[in-house]
Amino acid sequence: MKALLKKSSAAEPFSFSFVNDEGKMVLRSENYKAKDSATKGINSVKKNCTEDRRYILKESANGMFFFNIKSANGQVVATSAMFPSVEERASIIAGIKISIPTCEVEQQLG
Repeated sequence: MKALLKKSSAAEPFSFSFVNDEGKMVLRSENYKAKDSATKGINSVKKNCTEDRRYILKESANGMFFFNIKSANGQVVATSAMFPSVEERASIIAGIKISIPTCEVEQQLG
């Protein structure tokens, strides 16, 4: 898994996502005004993703499953992709706990 720090042409142009080895998005952030804020968000996910209490498990209106990761101050720092089953969501969370804390960060700021 790796983190992608991205810049767009939006009013708040910086965001990040975590992608698996196949390049599929697993987690994404909100948009940030500053690159430093997005970088802090990545570091917060890396720090908090190993703690079960930081995960907020949810079900969407269409029956898909997802989760949020919260920082120590209770702010949501990342939202997952949608998963068709609770089991798949649990499998992704298990993988995140192992791979995200030490993953590389790739900057896509061009």
